[in-house]
Amino acid sequence: MEPLSHRGLPRLSWIDTLYSNFSYGTDEYDGEGNEEQKGPPEGSETMPYIDESPTMSPQLSARSQGGGDGVSPTPPEGLAPGVETGKGLEMRKLVLSGFLASEEIYINQLEALLLPMKPLKATATTSQPVLTIQQIETIFYKIQDIYEIHKEFYDNLCPKVQQWDSQVTMGHLFQKLASQLGVYKAFVDNYKVALETAEKCSQSNNQFQKISEELKVKGPKDSKDSHTSVTMEALLYKPIDRVTRSTLVLHDLLKHTPVDHPDYPLLQDALRISQNFLSSINEDIDPRRTAVTTPKGETRQLVKDGFLVEVSESSRKLRHVFLFTDVLLCAKLKKASAGKHQQYDCKWYIPLADLVFPSPEESEASPQVHPFPDHELEDMKMKISALKSEIQKEKANKGQSRAIERLKKKMFENEFLLLLNSPTIPFRIHNRNGKSYLFLLSSDYERSEWREAIQKLQKKDLQAFVLSSVELQVLTGSCFKLRTVHNIPVTSNKDDDESPGLYGFLHVIVHSAKGFKQSARHFSKSGQDHHTATRAACSCGGFLNPLQTHRLPFWGLLLRSFWLVSSVGPSHPCVDPAPPLRGPQMPPLLPLLLPTGWEVLTSGSQAHGVEQVLPPSLDLYCTLEVDSFGYFVSKAKTRVFRDTAEPKWDEEFEIELEGSQSLRILCYEKCYDKTKVNKDNNEIVDKIMGKGQIQLDPQTVETKNWHTDVIEMNGIKVEFSMKFTSRDMSLKRTPSKKQTGVFGVKISVVTKRERSKVPYIVRQCVEEVEKRGIEEVGIYRISGVATDIQALKAVFDANNKDILLMLSDMDINAIAGTLKLYFRELPEPLLTDRLYPAFMEGIALSDPAAKENCMMHLLRSLPDPNLITFLFLLEHLKRVAEKEPINKMSLHNLATVFGPTLLRPSEVESKAHVTSAADIWSHDVMAQVQVLLYYLQHPPISFAELKRNTLYFSTDV
Repeated sequence: MEPLSHRGLPRLSWIDTLYSNFSYGTDEYDGEGNEEQKGPPEGSETMPYIDESPTMSPQLSARSQGGGDGVSPTPPEGLAPGVETGKGLEMRKLVLSGFLASEEIYINQLEALLLPMKPLKATATTSQPVLTIQQIETIFYKIQDIYEIHKEFYDNLCPKVQQWDSQVTMGHLFQKLASQLGVYKAFVDNYKVALETAEKCSQSNNQFQKISEELKVKGPKDSKDSHTSVTMEALLYKPIDRVTRSTLVLHDLLKHTPVDHPDYPLLQDALRISQNFLSSINEDIDPRRTAVTTPKGETRQLVKDGFLVEVSESSRKLRHVFLFTDVLLCAKLKKASAGKHQQYDCKWYIPLADLVFPSPEESEASPQVHPFPDHELEDMKMKISALKSEIQKEKANKGQSRAIERLKKKMFENEFLLLLNSPTIPFRIHNRNGKSYLFLLSSDYERSEWREAIQKLQKKDLQAFVLSSVELQVLTGSCFKLRTVHNIPVTSNKDDDESPGLYGFLHVIVHSAKGFKQSARHFSKSGQDHHTATRAACSCGGFLNPLQTHRLPFWGLLLRSFWLVSSVGPSHPCVDPAPPLRGPQMPPLLPLLLPTGWEVLTSGSQAHGVEQVLPPSLDLYCTLEVDSFGYFVSKAKTRVFRDTAEPKWDEEFEIELEGSQSLRILCYEKCYDKTKVNKDNNEIVDKIMGKGQIQLDPQTVETKNWHTDVIEMNGIKVEFSMKFTSRDMSLKRTPSKKQTGVFGVKISVVTKRERSKVPYIVRQCVEEVEKRGIEEVGIYRISGVATDIQALKAVFDANNKDILLMLSDMDINAIAGTLKLYFRELPEPLLTDRLYPAFMEGIALSDPAAKENCMMHLLRSLPDPNLITFLFLLEHLKRVAEKEPINKMSLHNLATVFGPTLLRPSEVESKAHVTSAADIWSHDVMAQVQVLLYYLQHPPISFAELKRNTLYFSTDV
């Protein structure tokens, strides 16, 4: 049974065989009225989808590996009158009996699904609704109609089967049922939205989550089990599953119905309608294969798959990883021979029953992997962007397809290398019976998704196993058709009509978060404090809690007299542990005498402890991720908000977008335990409290106004605002209308006013960075908080006397951001508009001597304030790069950050035909980076030496 496609049919990991609890029918039919399934022949492969082939299993459509077409969907020939007729009619009764039993189960499932709908609708109009009317109608769309159709069908079919007669007719009932399949089409089209809505509502509403996790399905009349608990997710899948099962029954009825029976033409028509319906559905969906049957007849569904980078033999290998309901399989796509289908080669597998995630202290040190230099990664990005521009120009000029294909091939090669060498976040898994495996991911969000998906499956009763060579071959062979991720996630694999994403700067304000679960602390009769993280201190029989201090010995005496002791426990030297008083009833005054926030823990009428409900005291922060060049990267991080359950950050970030389509927000609890260090990257592992993602819709974010939104994650709600600025608008140099400040004012004006060679703001920011930020990871690359940067900007513009005090207290990334903002807002670039064309020509020279003469000559041509400030900044950036092993900022990284800022002209001619989204790393930007990199890599340059050499060179450019 095909769990859906991009249109909405499901990829599900649900209760594999709900019906296995019930047994009906005869030797040849299970509880669903299906023919008993034998395992497929060894070496066969199964490819599930919404099955049109009537003799296949209702869950899987098995086809041979050789690619045969399986069984024809045309109706079988009817029974010949005479010898086999009696046996055929008897089989007909058995088919109907089994189907009737399964129909009863199906109706009970639909009833269970409808049961919460009425109360949910009733609360929707109150002041505290669980769900909105729109959410209810989306989740339960067409369920009522489907229920009424099948209830009527069951009520009409049941008496005919119970009062069986060889001449009984029911073909008209199946014909009517088939004619109402349009309702199922509407359900299928809405299925994906319904499932997503239900999942989001479960995450944001605990009450609905409890409802959706345990729906009670009434058992059949003859069953010992009165009710079975099933999830809403599983029940929403049932109507999709039912369509195929009904078609299979029609086929079996026809097989055992004589051609001269009155039902035969009616059943034939019903089967034709059903098969046409299934065909139309399958035309609309991508036939993804999400389940496989092993030679032992076990159903194994694909839950998740994707490309991950594995560290193997001290090198990086790109793998396709498949997570099934009971096993994790790591595979490599083999090169296909001419005329043959592509296949996967299994590198290793781990049964989920044997898979464990080692804790940080248990992890072994990772194998040495040669890190890819950052500047080479940046080079790849620039090459990719330049190739994108060339491809677009070729298409605009209607260039030859061969030339375009060559460019696409080059782009793919660079994107593949970038994807392979950029991930750095370790994700280690261990086989308790064998070795460990290490993956490197680019996103903590992705690591969390894989971990959560595996842990969710491990909650089921899983058994360890070993696959035989044949079983492994079948499972690996199925991966090619089962996979849901078909291509390596690089932009060159995108279709031309797909959105190119956003290029520019996204301004994000992370406001606040709420919804963190409360913690509780209680004391049993033994006096044991069960919330060790917030253990209370004590003094002479009293106790101290985080909210109130109760030191009176009276409290210890009171609790002791009422069968309870204080938090100090019997081992405390101040307390003589007397035996508790005995009695069947809880003293009625005890709840009244306890302090505010404390409750009595009872079991029936027996009191066995007290509990204090505490607001959670957490240290919380958020990180922001966006997709770039086919993978996600972390771009910003809020400060840690301490000891709170409702942090209010109100921090603004400016995030550079490079073809981005999604924004992710992750919420963490900060860990200060140094024993929790990940040996793979020597970083303390913080706990992810929640994560969420939104699509960056250009129509929503490309406005001048802020757009406020909320991301819901595991019951946590994070409020944020955002707006988008194009790269041209963000880097546009606008002279300040006021000449009294420093931002937007010519550097010559500022230095003359200050009577200094280098502006005060540059000197102070550089001094502060070198004092306490030179070893900060990602200094100048990590975004500072925008509100802090604006505050510093205002202080420098006003020449406030508290500048030094403010700088010493400010986050170092905000100070680095202020320095970048100063150079970016200069009315003309530090290296001047006049010399910009010459810098572009000079850096393009091939002869090293000619380039040296030209580039030094251009420096001499700068005005003195510009030259002195540039040389001052140059030496600072070199000192930062000396700490690259610690701060991860190479000369190339620094050139990438500062190049466009120092060189971008104040007026840029309009280039509408090339300034498309992919031109973010245009040739100009690449050249700007190369100019600064040239000077950073050059031996120390002295202002005095340059000026002495001025006598020998013309200053005309």
